[in-house]
Amino acid sequence: MTDVMKRINQLKLVPVVALDNAKDAAPLAEALIEGGLPCAEVTFRTAAAADAIKAMSKYPEICLGAGTVLSVDQVKQAVDCGATYIVSPGFNPKVVSYCVENKIPITPGVCAPTQVEMGLEFGLEVMKFFPAEAYGGLKTLKAICAPYNMVKFIPTGGINASNVCDYLAFDKVFACGGSWMVKQDLITAGNFAEIVRLTKEAVELVKTA
Repeated sequence: MTDVMKRINQLKLVPVVALDNAKDAAPLAEALIEGGLPCAEVTFRTAAAADAIKAMSKYPEICLGAGTVLSVDQVKQAVDCGATYIVSPGFNPKVVSYCVENKIPITPGVCAPTQVEMGLEFGLEVMKFFPAEAYGGLKTLKAICAPYNMVKFIPTGGINASNVCDYLAFDKVFACGGSWMVKQDLITAGNFAEIVRLTKEAVELVKTA
């Protein structure tokens, strides 16, 4: 397992970030560091994603990933900008193959046994369970996990302060992805003090899991 993935496992929580403006990337990175959660998955859902990753990569303490990666070209762009791991919403064999061949950590999205087995074919040990709550939450994840003792998951989608500890209490959960501490409206409003507060609160919360 790579150092990046070990770090995610230690932190237990990955803030999933959508940035409309790259100018917000640096203050967000500083807020996450101050909040005690130096990690971010910057999603390619906005045009500012690449520039935001580039700006956040200047903070070496941040475990920086790129999310919503849908193509090999986006993988290359993300890595060129400083991303150290890749997250995809589904299982794209071309994307996974490229990442594995180039030793780029990747957690593809899975929500069914067939997809888990596709991941196993590529030697993956950690996959993203997405969209977690929409697909039945922890009950579904436990059912999927039963035949696959060798795999751990990062549930993402609908994870919040009220259910994150339930997920983390399950031994097959590697970490959780969530956005409640990095809400887009807070970022847009420049309310980074509130992001620091929510991040600190989240860090303390997952310590109890």
